[in-house]
Amino acid sequence: MVVELKLRKIGNSVGVVLPKEVLNHLKVGEGDTICVTETVDGSLRVGPSNDEFKKQMEAAESVIQRYRNTLRELAK
Repeated sequence: MVVELKLRKIGNSVGVVLPKEVLNHLKVGEGDTICVTETVDGSLRVGPSNDEFKKQMEAAESVIQRYRNTLRELAK
């Protein structure tokens, strides 16, 4: 599915309105939370928020922060 969306000014912010077909695909609706994550190639991935995934990401970010220098050396 490829859907182009236009950015719109909403108050002091800029937002995007998700069409019904996108909401159905994500299985989300008004009041739900979505998660935007960065992929390896720098693009963004949008998906429904998942508490288990959120806990895993927080743990991973903690490890990455703690071992930043070690991971940088390993990446060389």
